[in-house]
Amino acid sequence: MLRVIQISDPHVVVPPGKLSGRIDSLDLLKRAVARIEQVLPKVGPVDALLITGDVSENGDGESYAAFVEAISILGLPILAIPGNHDRREPFRDAFSDLQDLPAKGRINWSRVINGVHMIGLDTLVEGQGGGVVDEDSLSFLEDCLNQAGKAPVLLALHHPPFNCGIEFMDAIGLAGSDRLAVIVENSAADIRVVCGHVHTAITANIGRATVLSAPSICTTFDVDFRSDAPVGFTTQPGGFMLHIWDDGFRSMHIASEFGSGPYPF
Repeated sequence: MLRVIQISDPHVVVPPGKLSGRIDSLDLLKRAVARIEQVLPKVGPVDALLITGDVSENGDGESYAAFVEAISILGLPILAIPGNHDRREPFRDAFSDLQDLPAKGRINWSRVINGVHMIGLDTLVEGQGGGVVDEDSLSFLEDCLNQAGKAPVLLALHHPPFNCGIEFMDAIGLAGSDRLAVIVENSAADIRVVCGHVHTAITANIGRATVLSAPSICTTFDVDFRSDAPVGFTTQPGGFMLHIWDDGFRSMHIASEFGSGPYPF
């Protein structure tokens, strides 16, 4: 059995700065960590904390250090990939003590945990909102899937390999997703794809594989498909995901805030 908690898009800004001049994203991260601490005893042993990008809003070393300090109290193994707001080298430096990362180039990695092949793909194009799965990443993925054979695979990337319908996010989507879909379709593995970027929980598919985007722990993008939809965020933190492999994948969303109860029926 594998249990992985996925958090995405914390967009850490170190105080007194605020995300978009409005959100104390570091405080929201700490609150999410406290919520995860509540959840851990209820769901059994968790094998890793998976972070699917936009750790920092500005890619500065101070924000990465603040993030690492905040999550360290969980005591979980860390698996992280960068998002479009991250900067690759400060990201690599920040996580080098927590995760075995390639020394240069894209931060692609693979791990086998409890029989599940976990693969992280770096889709970052520095200085741009949109992402890409380039030739090196596609070749890396093919090699990893060949090694996995028919084993289960949890594939993580930041940009979703699908259009979500929110126009301002689809405008900064993922280049190369068509080729990614072909590689996934041709694999014999049982693949679950997880991502972030769109600050909204969405279920889609590429080929035979189910794709799940995680919400952000700091803000939410409204589900608004109109062509004149306002470009921006709402202040509602979305929560995080728990992914489990136990003779098949199942994934669930866990809210950032816990209401009162439980009450008897």
